Amino acid sequence: MNPNSRAHIKAGITVSVVQKQDQRSGKLTVGIVKDILTNSANHPHGIKVRLSNGIVGRVQLIHE
Repeated sequence: MNPNSRAHIKAGITVSVVQKQDQRSGKLTVGIVKDILTNSANHPHGIKVRLSNGIVGRVQLIHE
């Protein structure tokens, strides 16, 4: 699934996100989507989400 498409991301799914401070290193954080923060249908750097633990980042991987 494409992490740059908002249609593939729903609340409750498990994803890996990159936080703003980790963008250079590429460190990923795994969590469950609580809110989708990007309004547009697509975003080249990934859809911005808030995880259930409060972390905000851009989706890089969608876990099935």
